[in-house]
Amino acid sequence: MELAIRTEHLTKIYSQRFIAVNDMNLEVPQGAVFGLLGPNGAGKTTILRLLLGLQRPTAGKAEVFGKSCGPGAVGVRSKIGYLPTNPKLPGNLRPIEYLDLLGKLSRLPRQVRKPRISTLLRAVGLLTATKQQIKTFSTGMCTRLGIAASLVGDPPVLLWDEPTAGLDPSARRFTLDLIRELGKTKTVVVATHILSDIDQICDHIGVMHEGRMIFSGSMQDMKQYLRCDDFTLELEGDDENIQHLVREAAKLDGLEARIGTDDKLIVGIVDGRSRSGALAEVLRLVDAGNVSLQAIHSGQNVTENAYLQLLQEDEAHGFGR
Repeated sequence: MELAIRTEHLTKIYSQRFIAVNDMNLEVPQGAVFGLLGPNGAGKTTILRLLLGLQRPTAGKAEVFGKSCGPGAVGVRSKIGYLPTNPKLPGNLRPIEYLDLLGKLSRLPRQVRKPRISTLLRAVGLLTATKQQIKTFSTGMCTRLGIAASLVGDPPVLLWDEPTAGLDPSARRFTLDLIRELGKTKTVVVATHILSDIDQICDHIGVMHEGRMIFSGSMQDMKQYLRCDDFTLELEGDDENIQHLVREAAKLDGLEARIGTDDKLIVGIVDGRSRSGALAEVLRLVDAGNVSLQAIHSGQNVTENAYLQLLQEDEAHGFGR
């Protein structure tokens, strides 16, 4: 597996008082859309700043495509496109002026720079705002321009920090769709505390807590962490009939059944039973039980439950961490 990013025992301590990153080992495969997930203050932004060479590590090392990161690693930085949280942009400039300046700083020749700027502004939906000064932009427009700025040099790696922060639903959907599209040709690292964003766009995930990486792997590995084989049936009918259905379902081999909120029947599969076979048996009980089936859900909140369990287990380990 070719790696785009690798860290080894990476540690960052501020003023001998605050451990922002604690002995971090991280591997991001080339071509992955990698979600760096954790609560606020977990150390996500510090990791990105260390990869960019904006800060020096206290210990350990970080590499991008096998090259060490650091303040003097200009070649490494040229391979990275960075989007900070709520980017602060020069308000007196207009979008084309700003992107053209970045293109010049990236030493792009005019014949490459000009068409790329036009393409990027079209891609992020800002062609109609090219006459406005950036200081008149909304939060969503600034994020879109920040996205374009991170892509000016056509870097193979993108580091985006909380890219959906403060966005309305339309802008958020645009950003997530764009990440999914960019992931086809680039390595994208998305740092966020919003689990639903990760669940929609990422194929790999790293979970941070108090500066440590407590889980790293594929999204499939994450979802299998709980080995959760539950499914939920939304039912409608008399309470007596629903309770009778629950009792009958609980008698089936290899199943656990309980009633949840709003008359939802929650069925857990145990002993390695076939999911399809178990569901078929439960549906036969529903059909014979004078209740109507409104909906079936499979694996609800699996990622969220696994994430919360990881955090709880890490907090419980104490000195064993």
